[in-house]
Amino acid sequence: MSPTVPRNTAATAPGNALATARRVLSIESAAVAALTSRLGADFERAVTLILEAKGRVIVSGVGKSGHIARKIAATMSSTGTPAYFVHPGEAAHGDLGMIQPDDVLIALSNSGTAEELLIIVPLVKRMGAGLIAITGKPQSPLAQLADAHLDAGVEEEACPLNLAPTASTTAALAMGDALAVALLEARGFGPDDFARSHPGGALGRRLLTHVRDIMRTDAAVPSVPLTASFSEALLEMSRKGLGMTAIVDNGRVAGIFTDGDLRRLLERKINIPDLMIADVMHRNPRSIGPDALAVEAAEMMDRHRISQVLVVDAEQHLVGAFNTLDLMNAKVI
Repeated sequence: MSPTVPRNTAATAPGNALATARRVLSIESAAVAALTSRLGADFERAVTLILEAKGRVIVSGVGKSGHIARKIAATMSSTGTPAYFVHPGEAAHGDLGMIQPDDVLIALSNSGTAEELLIIVPLVKRMGAGLIAITGKPQSPLAQLADAHLDAGVEEEACPLNLAPTASTTAALAMGDALAVALLEARGFGPDDFARSHPGGALGRRLLTHVRDIMRTDAAVPSVPLTASFSEALLEMSRKGLGMTAIVDNGRVAGIFTDGDLRRLLERKINIPDLMIADVMHRNPRSIGPDALAVEAAEMMDRHRISQVLVVDAEQHLVGAFNTLDLMNAKVI
């Protein structure tokens, strides 16, 4: 059996763990805050290099910097700046052909001396591609070779040994985010653009789903003519299961009658068999067009506290209907 390694109970006590966590967060937040005073002409030059490039952005780094580089590439790609990650070791063994003269390379190395990067950077520069370096050492070889250097240096790592990349990787990631967002704003990248690159996410559903995508149509839409009896309208509501029926006159919406209207009517003890639906319907009901965003419909329903909506065309012809459940099934709400 392996010998049991004694635990340092003092070091792992909950109180000490909280103190350590607070110290780490304090060091890392200070490292990020310190970046603001170092932003200047080089940051603007980096933004211009990327905006003017006819090719794509390649982000590269080794070790922990490589992980940060992957995240920066992913963030840029999802915010309007096509980017991808290339490992410098693989680049030196054939993948350098992925980088073209019209591209811009963003190279990450806290020390600015990563050998794998320094092997490929002269070749990238020779072919005419732009070079942006994110390092913690402005006087390092990588920083000196760059067309624009972004200083992401930190006074100390959050690691108590001051060795493990912690605050430095956080600072580099924050610098990459700042660059990505600055490019986003410069390109005029908006919510619709973001949704198109995230069609599977909640924002994509909210911004790309239209009323026509979720509404019920044709025979699934409860509808009776203006001349229908109240009993006929109730049968239509029961058959279609939408909690309401539209009342139409020559194809145009004349009114609506809902489950809520029925409950209120029963409380009044009206003689139902003698009723015509035109006598109790709501005239000029709220409606929406099929090309409206589903999220707009959801906001309208919430604002007016209604659970069903009729969908009409420009001439007020009934073309569909939906309720809150349809919005939920489409994951719009």
